[in-house]
Amino acid sequence: MNAPLRRRQLLKIVGLGSAATFFGSSRLTASTIPNSPPTPPNRNGLPPVTIRSVKAIGTAPGGANLVVVKVETSEPGLYGVGCATFTQRAEVVVTAINNYMPDFCVGKNVDDIEDLWQAFFVSSYWRNGPVLNNALSGLNQALWDIKGKRANMPVYQLLGGKARFAVDCYAHADGHTPEEVAANTQKFMDQGFRHVRIQQGGYGSLQLAKQPDWRDAGFGRPTDDFMDTHAYVKAVPRLFQTVRKTCGEEVELLHDTHERVQPQDMINMCRRLEEFDPYWIEDPLSPENMHLFPQLRAATTVPFAMGELFNNPNEFVDYMARRDFDYFRCHVSQIGGITPAVKIAHLGEFFNVRSGWHGPGDVSPVGHAAQAHIDLAIWNFGVQESVFFNDPTREVFPGTPEIKKGYMYVNEAPGLGVDINEKLAAKYPINNNAGKWTLRKRDGTIIRP
Repeated sequence: MNAPLRRRQLLKIVGLGSAATFFGSSRLTASTIPNSPPTPPNRNGLPPVTIRSVKAIGTAPGGANLVVVKVETSEPGLYGVGCATFTQRAEVVVTAINNYMPDFCVGKNVDDIEDLWQAFFVSSYWRNGPVLNNALSGLNQALWDIKGKRANMPVYQLLGGKARFAVDCYAHADGHTPEEVAANTQKFMDQGFRHVRIQQGGYGSLQLAKQPDWRDAGFGRPTDDFMDTHAYVKAVPRLFQTVRKTCGEEVELLHDTHERVQPQDMINMCRRLEEFDPYWIEDPLSPENMHLFPQLRAATTVPFAMGELFNNPNEFVDYMARRDFDYFRCHVSQIGGITPAVKIAHLGEFFNVRSGWHGPGDVSPVGHAAQAHIDLAIWNFGVQESVFFNDPTREVFPGTPEIKKGYMYVNEAPGLGVDINEKLAAKYPINNNAGKWTLRKRDGTIIRP
């Protein structure tokens, strides 16, 4: 071995020894380095925080059935809440949470959100439908709420931080005539909204329908609704024309068909709408007709929002890859919570498909907060559906997101920022009212929403 090589080896050995002596004797830490951040506490050896109990809380302070999951932990005073609202089957979701979820998750580590989601999703063997998905969503959102509280950060920070200062929202303008809708649209514009969904008489403009033949024949139930599709398809372009003429070109106009129109009628209607530049037409096809989306997309330039009725996160993949629609319009509780919603959002980014989470009044303030935290963090945000909660709902749910000048702002507290007052919630019990979703054609055939 030559002399230079021996010297290099000797210096290396001496250097390593000196370093070991230095680190061993002086215990160099971040706190000893000038201008360094404080050293985080050493959690090695501490027991994990585990799920101590889980339960459903049902309440209806605004009239709609709301279901919230509360997860309590082994750390005193630390708990999380999540939205599990399936308002049409609220009592079934409550049963699923209270009867099945405790045996599944009590004792599990609250930090293992991904593992708990995957395990619960397949725990019943058959992939989840809306009942179990909403139960899972409540658990999932509650765990994110807990993680944010443990980190002392709002959830959007855990998702990557803010990509925008607030969440742009759309309001809902309705009316019996196009002129009334235009006037209500202008009111929201005066409040600062830049996006307004316009509907004439609610979904399908049922007030345009006359006495149906099936009712004269004694078919169906007296409470069933009737929609005249022909009258509706003709009325929507007139509605857009009136609102555009009254309110101008600056406001973004949305419309929800609620899957009630046959594909060919939808194509003809959308072609007539192109000149009025809609921001989106929502739910143009029913789940049974989704295979026709490529034809619909090829026939018109109108943007589409889709996915409100999707149950499984995997349902979005092929449609996004083909860019059949422009906005993913899913219900975060319906697909299982924040964990799958973020994955869907990131998938959409690759295909320039933007967000438009379903956010009606039968999503709890906890659920709206969860959606808003995602909205703040993702790049491909589109617009968020807004809701104006009444005073009893705000009292039951302290920390409810605020809307100012058409923007939604979350509570900046750690976690989701929304709590639930169980004592007040009990004053507004849920019921078994499933709502009215039975809609018929003139001859009595069911229209699938």
